[in-house]
Amino acid sequence: MTENWSLYHPEIPEFLRRLAETPPMARLRQVGMNCGCEYTSFPHFAGWAPYSRFDHSVGVGLIVWHFTGDLRQSAAGLLHDAATPAFAHVVDFLHGDHLHQESTEARTAELIETSPELQALLKEYGLTTEDVADYHRYPIADNDSPQLSADRLEYTLGDLRCYGFAGADALRVFYEDLTVWRDESGRPELAFRTRETACAFTEASLQTARVYVADEDRFAMQALADLLRDAVNRQVLTEDDLYRTESFVIQKLESDPASARR
Repeated sequence: MTENWSLYHPEIPEFLRRLAETPPMARLRQVGMNCGCEYTSFPHFAGWAPYSRFDHSVGVGLIVWHFTGDLRQSAAGLLHDAATPAFAHVVDFLHGDHLHQESTEARTAELIETSPELQALLKEYGLTTEDVADYHRYPIADNDSPQLSADRLEYTLGDLRCYGFAGADALRVFYEDLTVWRDESGRPELAFRTRETACAFTEASLQTARVYVADEDRFAMQALADLLRDAVNRQVLTEDDLYRTESFVIQKLESDPASARR
């Protein structure tokens, strides 16, 4: 959903662009936003537009930058999915964390700390791993539902376009109505200026939510998790393999007769 980037901010700031060009971020070009469902033959998922974790991550960084102009928060937003494994939340199913879907986040700080490319850029911009490794610290970047955040906003707008539920004009109406407000505890949060737009966005987001909880979606994720678990148990795959690209994992699965049949 790179088509949405220019909506989020007119241009990509140099620091975000350079961070996005590092190897950990480049890997996300081959990790999808839809958790393997796009590889199934369910008609429910047919015709979806390509949408990668890289597309999403750059979008989150741009949204945070647009509303805060803050280097730390924007970089944290960009890097928040850097440790996302192949098939994303399917690996949470694999780990028995299908409800919270947070089991893979622990690797983020380690990945940032051990990437020489990221460390060199962070040092150049006066940032540390601690500044950017936990985007939960910044409520514009991440906020508990039902409060809005750049993360939830981006994948909602991205999925609306990916699934064909809304076009560019409708997304622009939603985005341009947003501002930064203060919540009940005085923390900054994204908020709509008008009740009408907030209600329209809520109705639109419920369309995407129905996809996330559809029987086909949950079945596909669980079936893929079972396939991965079997492959790991039989040493066809290692856990580290899951933190490479989806094309790499698929190739490994197809090279094993039992996994290939499944």
